[in-house]
Amino acid sequence: MAVTGDETESATTADMSSYQIHSPTSRLSKMMGNSPGSLPSPQELAEEASRKRELRLLKNREAARECRRKKKEYVKCLENRVAVLEKQNMALIEELKALKNLYSHKNE
Repeated sequence: MAVTGDETESATTADMSSYQIHSPTSRLSKMMGNSPGSLPSPQELAEEASRKRELRLLKNREAARECRRKKKEYVKCLENRVAVLEKQNMALIEELKALKNLYSHKNE
């Protein structure tokens, strides 16, 4: 199967279009729906900045909520551990008292 020069050129052009480098302003103008030659208006820039700020604040709120949830879970786990250790400590103290009592009676 022979490949003609036209087919090679069109395949190369199609491949190269996916590797084009876009400047930040061309991406912004594409997002804003402007033609490639015009700049976004100050109002559009302000709206975009406001939208980004709202998105950042929303993400921050969600992250803070998740952080508080994890902290609450961690504190609850620590409280449970304290309760278990206090119970274990009381049992050991009682055992120690019993052994001291037993030991003191043997020495008499």
